[in-house]
Amino acid sequence: MSDYQCYLQREPDVAKLRLLKRISWALSAVVLTLVVLMGRYKLDIGIDLSFLPPVHAVLNSLVTIFLILAVLAVKNKNIVRHKQMISGAVICSVIFLLCYVSYHGTQEEVRYSGEGIARTVYLILLFSHIICAAISLPFILMTLSLGYTNHFAAHRKMSRWVFPLWLYVSVTGPICYLMLRPYY
Repeated sequence: MSDYQCYLQREPDVAKLRLLKRISWALSAVVLTLVVLMGRYKLDIGIDLSFLPPVHAVLNSLVTIFLILAVLAVKNKNIVRHKQMISGAVICSVIFLLCYVSYHGTQEEVRYSGEGIARTVYLILLFSHIICAAISLPFILMTLSLGYTNHFAAHRKMSRWVFPLWLYVSVTGPICYLMLRPYY
């Protein structure tokens, strides 16, 4: 039996999955609440964080690369590499989220000033990016939890629709940044 087949035959950890699901929903609620609050209230920390938007774009771009490499690894039945690439995507996403909250919780919003079709395209991308990011977070965490607790069939099933959503968010983030960049 191959290492891949041995790995897939590991026993699912139901108790750990139950705990991770609760943590996933709670963490998602906290992040959503923070995002809503930082849109309404700004903290004055006395530090200029205007350097962060390009960092956000780089981090999202790295997430895109890690996600694509993770899918290629699992298609090649390289579970170790798959886990490494997903870990890279998660680490970049966590750093992104911390930078994003720091920036948007302290800096005034930069508005897109373009006109015409460019403005329409920007607003469609931004709106879809925001909605998909909000929707995907708990499901990304659930998919990770399923894989971590050896619920591989459910992990595969969920990842088939969570992956494209996460990939879309990681691609459209830098596109929105590039479109907004002239207005910073």
